[in-house]
Amino acid sequence: MSQTVAAAVAGGVRTVQIRDKSCSAPDFLALVEEVVETVAGPAMVVVNDRLDVVRTARERGVRVDGVHLGQGDADPRVAREQLGPDAVIGLTADHAAHLAAVESWPAGTIDYLGVGVIHDTSTKLDHPPVLGIDGFARFTAASPVPTVAIGGISRDDLAGLRRVGASGAAVVSAICAAEDPQEAARDLVEAWEAPMPAGSLARS
Repeated sequence: MSQTVAAAVAGGVRTVQIRDKSCSAPDFLALVEEVVETVAGPAMVVVNDRLDVVRTARERGVRVDGVHLGQGDADPRVAREQLGPDAVIGLTADHAAHLAAVESWPAGTIDYLGVGVIHDTSTKLDHPPVLGIDGFARFTAASPVPTVAIGGISRDDLAGLRRVGASGAAVVSAICAAEDPQEAARDLVEAWEAPMPAGSLARS
């Protein structure tokens, strides 16, 4: 894994999310420490789900930037209290009720919403109904915080996602399953950063 992460960061990836649903806490903590050491500065490191591991890592001085929480994970308000104002906290969201909850919390509780899925994806077999880019656009327009698109995203989706206001896009297979992860990452970053056509509807 560390080689793939290093290649992705060398290709221009600036946020790495570490996700492993089956790992024990000690093994996951060791994985987080390995990835942080590999990244060594250029990219932000966010841990999926495991607030306990993030807290322990930060207490040990490991530079973990934050946590991404699912709807069944720790309460984001608890995460903010435990990790402090400098941590990045994201939350998976796909229903209007999730937006209502975010709006009811104190400002600054979360930094972004991970919204999807955009397409069917094998990395999350129990995913909610597919939103597509149009559904993502409607959700983003109603969101009080920036949104990151998730779920089955390829290079061909990036221009459309930016056009409807995505602040970022999360990919797994497009890099991790690539023959050359560094080149795949570079191609995705270039597509994301390409100038948008005049008249774009993207939010600032």
